[in-house]
Amino acid sequence: MKTLTPRLSSLSSTYNHIQHVHHVQQLPLIAATLSPHITTSTSTSNGTSRQFSVLNRPPPNYPGHVPLTLLERAALAVGSGVVSFFDPYRHDMIAALGEATASPYFIERLHRAMLSSPTGRRILRDRPRITSASLNLPHLRTLPPNTVGGTYVAWLDREGVSPDTRDAVRYIDDAECAYVMQRYRESHDFYHALTGLPIVREGEVALKAFEFANTMLPMTGLSLLAIATLKPAERSRFWSIYGPWAVRNGLRSDEVINVYWEEEMETDVDELRKRLGIERPPDLRDIRKRERAEKKRLKEAATAQAVAS
Repeated sequence: MKTLTPRLSSLSSTYNHIQHVHHVQQLPLIAATLSPHITTSTSTSNGTSRQFSVLNRPPPNYPGHVPLTLLERAALAVGSGVVSFFDPYRHDMIAALGEATASPYFIERLHRAMLSSPTGRRILRDRPRITSASLNLPHLRTLPPNTVGGTYVAWLDREGVSPDTRDAVRYIDDAECAYVMQRYRESHDFYHALTGLPIVREGEVALKAFEFANTMLPMTGLSLLAIATLKPAERSRFWSIYGPWAVRNGLRSDEVINVYWEEEMETDVDELRKRLGIERPPDLRDIRKRERAEKKRLKEAATAQAVAS
């Protein structure tokens, strides 16, 4: 672990420099120097497929799109996976891992799930974006606390997060599938609010387990490797409470990608949970708070006993 730390720091610094200077578009050249003649295919905007290599890269299918060869996609998946495992707060690496591992099957499955739903088709047609401006957060703060909008903004304020921090999708070739990934990414905080799970590592692991059972995106499943980094009490809690909850609710609930959140702001949050088939898990923040209080009590008791003796 100690020998990996400087290497990971070096990789992280290199990535930040490349992202700042070249917007990560030159990152695939690392793989290109290894094998410049490896070719693959990509879907163009009209649905056709063409062969390309790093020496013959096609134009982007949408603003910000970076076409990748198979070797480049594999290198991106491995590199981003290693960095995000040791630094789960590198959201850019987690985003890159999600995109690199979503194609060719998994993001298409989620796309088909949206096409099979009337609401999902409307979302694909309208392509709404979830930002603080589009949601009008000041207005949401005036809604009753039992509404979806009131619950969502209360969760944002409690956790100190913003809906404006989600990275744009770049590494998925099909433009509509790229929007599906963007929609999933921007809806993530609604899943937090709906379940009440906090953004601490233990809460993120539990939510990723739920997302994996519901969306089948590989990145959400790979995120469960972080279970190994949890403290023993947290790991025990995951296997006894939050893991079973995540699997049960993720599999039985409706596809959460098909929720038109913008139209549900005044809906009673319990009504939406019931409609989707999601039961709220035990309050993790409350459990952790009581656990800390008990540890403090035992420590003070031990100290008092030691002084008395």
